[in-house]
Amino acid sequence: DVIASARGLVKTFDAGAMGARSPRGRGREIVGRFLVWTSGIHVGVAAAGPSIYRHFADAALMGWVGRCWNGVFMANPLAWGLAVAAGELTLGLLLLHGGRAAQVGWPVVIGLQVALVLFGWGYLICASPALAVVVPLVWREWPQLCAAEPRSVEPAF
Repeated sequence: DVIASARGLVKTFDAGAMGARSPRGRGREIVGRFLVWTSGIHVGVAAAGPSIYRHFADAALMGWVGRCWNGVFMANPLAWGLAVAAGELTLGLLLLHGGRAAQVGWPVVIGLQVALVLFGWGYLICASPALAVVVPLVWREWPQLCAAEPRSVEPAF
């Protein structure tokens, strides 16, 4: 059962030993760290051979998606690949920060997973399990995020 499996993953994330400030923040921390890690992958791909992105939209559900991909992203894949990396890094850091920052990050993470389907039904293979884990995590953590006090950041020097 997919729902039971997703619930098990959520419990695993929440029970993980990631050192988050609260049990509900552990899943957010795992997802945040994952996004920081994947941003590094995009930097590597963009630097090594951005042409790998060329076929990303080949199975797009609507013709305009493929045309926009080829006309915009592939016009300068290095810059756009680095922009994707910066976006993933930003989302990861928002989630890791928690509180109001995570309230901004979580809806964008969910929206991006849903938007992947525009690139073809095959992306449901990635987006469905991600959403099956992320949506319950957000649902459980959202009240805690709303009540969170903004943290003051001490200078590092």
